[in-house]
Amino acid sequence: MIDGVKIKKLKVIPDERGRLMEMLRADDELFIKFGQIYMTTVYPLVVKGWHYHKKQVDNFVCVKGVIKLVLYDPREESPTKGELNEFFIGEHNPLLIQIPPYVLHGFKGTGETESIVINCPTVPYNYGEPDEFRIDPRTKDIPYNWERKDG
Repeated sequence: MIDGVKIKKLKVIPDERGRLMEMLRADDELFIKFGQIYMTTVYPLVVKGWHYHKKQVDNFVCVKGVIKLVLYDPREESPTKGELNEFFIGEHNPLLIQIPPYVLHGFKGTGETESIVINCPTVPYNYGEPDEFRIDPRTKDIPYNWERKDG
């Protein structure tokens, strides 16, 4: 596991009316602070990534569909420099993945329909000076291939 990445297994509570799933609480061990909450979507087979942040910590949950979330640690001082983590998260594997600053991350829609991802970062988005740094998803500088792995 990449240094600083944390995982919270989410509990789904179903009843005859539907279901409830808590994602992040102020009394959770991995809660840092509240910045904002936003939703993003990804279509099947589309890659959104790579990017990283210098200040914010992301807290990703896929609430509809399935995504392949990939993390790469380029941090020189990190004991896990050069490591990759791959997570399949969504309706059938409800997890919250906490991503620390400077860890590159991206995701790909792997289901047959649009997937919905909720993020609760620790810092609100700054439209004047965004804390978001993008890298081409097919860069050769990161040892990862976004293609489907059959076998």
